[in-house]
Amino acid sequence: MTAPSCKVSEKFPLTARMRPGEPPPDLKAYERAGGYQALRHALKHLASTGVTELVKLSNLRGRGGAGFPTGVKWALVPMGENAPRRKYVIANGDEMEPGTFKDRLLIEGDPHQLIEGMILAAYAIQADVGYIFLRGEYTVGAALLTQALAEARNAGYLGRNILGSGFDFELYLHTSAGRYICGEETALISSLEGKRAIPRAKPPFPQISGLFGKPTIVNNIETYCNVPHIVINGAEWFKSISRSKDGGTKIYGVSGKVKRPGAWELPMGTPIREILEEHAGGMREGLKLRCFLPGGASTDFLTEAHLDLPFDFDSIARAGSRMGTGQITVVDDQTDLIGVLRNLEHFFAQESCGWCTPCRDGLSWVEKILIRLEKGHGTPQDLEILRQHTKWLGPGRTFCAHAPGAIEPLQSAMKYFPEEFERRVRAPQARAV
Repeated sequence: MTAPSCKVSEKFPLTARMRPGEPPPDLKAYERAGGYQALRHALKHLASTGVTELVKLSNLRGRGGAGFPTGVKWALVPMGENAPRRKYVIANGDEMEPGTFKDRLLIEGDPHQLIEGMILAAYAIQADVGYIFLRGEYTVGAALLTQALAEARNAGYLGRNILGSGFDFELYLHTSAGRYICGEETALISSLEGKRAIPRAKPPFPQISGLFGKPTIVNNIETYCNVPHIVINGAEWFKSISRSKDGGTKIYGVSGKVKRPGAWELPMGTPIREILEEHAGGMREGLKLRCFLPGGASTDFLTEAHLDLPFDFDSIARAGSRMGTGQITVVDDQTDLIGVLRNLEHFFAQESCGWCTPCRDGLSWVEKILIRLEKGHGTPQDLEILRQHTKWLGPGRTFCAHAPGAIEPLQSAMKYFPEEFERRVRAPQARAV
């Protein structure tokens, strides 16, 4: 069955309905632009497993940071008459990664797109209930989502017997108390259950035993927003608008001392140099690029030598970092790198959930050493302790990925700029220039 034509831009589908300075499309405007056609098509012409198969064929990878194939994640949920009930879908909108604001753009710019994507995901795994887990500080987004949810419910897109299909699904907004660890899916689930936000051991994975012990999928806001476009335009179209083997577009953001900080929807795999120079306008006058975090604060620094890399999951991984959220944080040649690191490690130490000792105590220790270096009181022994911590807090040494991510900026800075650390010990008052 051929899907109905899509009225939104087939080149930049995620942001096509957004108009700078104007409110987001309400239900009628969203429908006029082709909204909810993907849901109507799926309910009428596709089996639930057919939606999952489409998403799997599209090469959509999770946009929250890990980059796990979305269709593969959904396919792990038990299906059939004997599958456990209830099942849940959750949107992770607890966007607390420093320098990252892409989900806020989508929530405030086109809330019905997220809602339609979540209904399609629920249909794919036959979920009964969904939650949008939203960062508490996103008050504008919360108001817009509340209004959009009411519109969708009144129009018959949510609730019982959706569009006469026999499919039932309820979707609720939950504003969080705000903890960085809630970006980790099992900590988010614990928080949603009213418990302390700490990660859980895996397996079992949430697809088998998630919210209240029932099958659950947790995906990022941007991930869900891609789903209506895949269903309406097909998997091959989704792959065709990418410049890499990862399907689709990506909302790339740039913060730091560039001429035009912001966020842009571009084909997945757009070269980093093109994002920084053509879209962000390059560095401000008198400044040079020193290094950059490619995917948020919990990724390894890359340097000018990496500017021509295509910005996709595998290319950035081969360069020794992670694509993460795809939000670039630029550090210029006049900014004190030790100060940048101290600021980052302060954030991560403060946001440790405290569940395991290496993370709880190690990150605070790292922050204290960086403060000493910044104030000119560091010693050669401090540098060796920092090097040891980059290993002791690495992957496999802590309960979850918080500390390994937190230590990535430090380990990469010590690799690319060892002279900066050694100069602080030899000539303590020297600053980066």
